[in-house]
Amino acid sequence: MHKQPWWRGAVIYQIYPRSFLDTNGDGVGDLPGIVERLDYVAGLGVEAIWIAPFFKSPMADFGYDIADYRDVDPLFGTLADFDRLLAKAHSLGLKVMIDQVLSPTSSEHAWFQESRASRDNPKADWYVWADAREDGTPPNNWLSLFGGCAWQWEPRRGQYYLHNFLTSQPDLNFHNPAVRTAILDSVKFWLDRGVDGLRLDAINFCFHDKLLRDNPPKPPHERVGRGFSPDNPYAFQRHWYNNTQPENLPFLEELRALLDKYGDAAALGEISSEDSLATMAEYTSGKRLHLGYSFELLTDDFSAAYIRGTVQRLEAQMTEGWPCWAISNHDVERVLSRWGNGDASPQLANLLTAMVCSLRGSVCVYQGEELALTEADVPYEALRDPYGIAFWPNFKGRDGCRTPMPWDDRLHAGFSSVAPWLPVPADHAARSVQHQEGAPHSALKGFRSFMHWRRTQPALCWGDIRFVDAPEPVLAFTRTLDGETVFAAFNLGAQPASLDVGSLGTLTALDGHGLAAGSLADGVLQLPAHALMYARIG
Repeated sequence: MHKQPWWRGAVIYQIYPRSFLDTNGDGVGDLPGIVERLDYVAGLGVEAIWIAPFFKSPMADFGYDIADYRDVDPLFGTLADFDRLLAKAHSLGLKVMIDQVLSPTSSEHAWFQESRASRDNPKADWYVWADAREDGTPPNNWLSLFGGCAWQWEPRRGQYYLHNFLTSQPDLNFHNPAVRTAILDSVKFWLDRGVDGLRLDAINFCFHDKLLRDNPPKPPHERVGRGFSPDNPYAFQRHWYNNTQPENLPFLEELRALLDKYGDAAALGEISSEDSLATMAEYTSGKRLHLGYSFELLTDDFSAAYIRGTVQRLEAQMTEGWPCWAISNHDVERVLSRWGNGDASPQLANLLTAMVCSLRGSVCVYQGEELALTEADVPYEALRDPYGIAFWPNFKGRDGCRTPMPWDDRLHAGFSSVAPWLPVPADHAARSVQHQEGAPHSALKGFRSFMHWRRTQPALCWGDIRFVDAPEPVLAFTRTLDGETVFAAFNLGAQPASLDVGSLGTLTALDGHGLAAGSLADGVLQLPAHALMYARIG
């Protein structure tokens, strides 16, 4: 195999610790639960894990509101548990990435408690504070992604503070050098412990416009967001001033300089901006982030034309950096519900996994994708997500993709010995790991077979990409590395499709991936519904 940095072309398995495995009987997953299942994860054939926040937190946003960057919340375990997790992962050949939420913090963080106390304390300028306008209203029109005004009045100081998310998530003032130093010191704490990488949450939100200018309105026909719906007032603005500021670029270079001191440690930035693809390209150029990913494939549209157009637009702009793709995560409806309309067949699940893992870039796979899990229907009375509660019933929040992993046939699908924090749907329990291990053609077995095969195909991991014209719903492209070209085609539709491939030259089908494949004859590719084809050209 070619020598490449570990993160380039890697498949990164995202673990949402609250919902992975509960070992202490409190209904919430924990770090020891991850340790217990690391052999399973390593067996999937992935290269790394990304663990969502497990830091000390009041859990208003389930860990993305951090009260102490350097400690594990007792809900999840201890620092010793994390060290044990890291050691076992490394012994299994898995790299470990952790979430870092650099801005905002929790309102219970000691920094904010001090900052809010007065206008002249040592941390008075560590958060984004602003005076009210003459009529008492907030300083500008910025909105919170989670609904309503992005400013909250603080009577202790007689000022407003900025929160791009929940009111209990105040934004740090990255214009203050002391804040940047403190944040980088916190990052260093985890790098010193041995983590291999960082997944940087909402990384383009660190800086705000110092002049606090109003965001301009967005016309109704352009109100299409990523991570928020068109009827969310947040979609009514062009977010030119509350995020994605030019000052963020030098900070990313500071962060990269720190990471470079730790060998092959990598940074993956989550980016949601007015032009996320352009921002991905900018943030991964030069000595900035190693990888960037956006919500551009976390959409309802999954036509071949949309996927091709999205990748081509990024390829045209990302001349230096390296992309990372995802079709599911902890913030959006599961892909088999978004793209499959509830079709949870192993064949479709494996096709979608193979498709995203064949694009140029690295890939984040969300826990449960390997089991073909669909979005859970969580009733209003069981909702935990404040985002969903605020926007019910038009938007039901993120709980439906965060329900517990189903492991076996025991109570609560083996996730916990007590009622879990979110219910386990009956159809998820029927797709448990134990059940699929015993089924001859399960999604899990297909996932595992494909991932191990992909590792033997350098062109799929690291090659350049070039799209091949194909009618809907077929997505086709080539991947080329060191003179070797692999052709890949995917029938995203529920009906058979064909493609004339005679102009590509001599194609030799590649097998060993274990997935439903089409056939080649006389220069014509026949693809059954939800089938694929890999072939070597030449």
